[in-house]
Amino acid sequence: MAFRGPKVWLWRWRRNPLRRRADAVEAWVVLGAWVLTVLAGVLAGLTAARSVEDGLAREREEWRPAVARLTEKAPGTATAHSGTASGDRVWGKASWTAVDGTAHSGLVRVRPGSTAGTPVVLWTDRQGRLVTRPAGPSEAQLRSSLVGGLAGASTAAVPFIAGRALRARLERGRMDRWDADWAQFDPLWGRKTG
Repeated sequence: MAFRGPKVWLWRWRRNPLRRRADAVEAWVVLGAWVLTVLAGVLAGLTAARSVEDGLAREREEWRPAVARLTEKAPGTATAHSGTASGDRVWGKASWTAVDGTAHSGLVRVRPGSTAGTPVVLWTDRQGRLVTRPAGPSEAQLRSSLVGGLAGASTAAVPFIAGRALRARLERGRMDRWDADWAQFDPLWGRKTG
């Protein structure tokens, strides 16, 4: 088993006669890449999460439920268990009045076989256009956390990969210099004396 001495912190920045200029450059590249990775990831993640959360809060504030009435019988036949799952819904024509008093009509999801005049609760924006039900506070927090995490990880990958690529390039340069030095001295060591 090889003996290992105590771990020396910040060894790349300490004075050492064996430390090469390339070692110091690599140390700064690694440090810079990690700092940029963390900062970029955290800032992008927080910004994206805040943006999504604000957008979903605005939707909860602006989108309102409205009651529409079917204008004609919905396709299909009514069954005892219809409407229990999203697959048990069909598109039916309905009309409703927006908050501003304008009349609107469109296709909405209803139970199969619903009769004309059946009330249907739907969600509309300020202009009376159909929208999906807005996300609740807990769903909005989950969505914003997921989007923020993905945005942060994606953004953090850029400086991380760039740092790895730069470090690999420095390593290749170091190996090329080593090969050149070795080629210079190898013939001297291969010579036989006597």
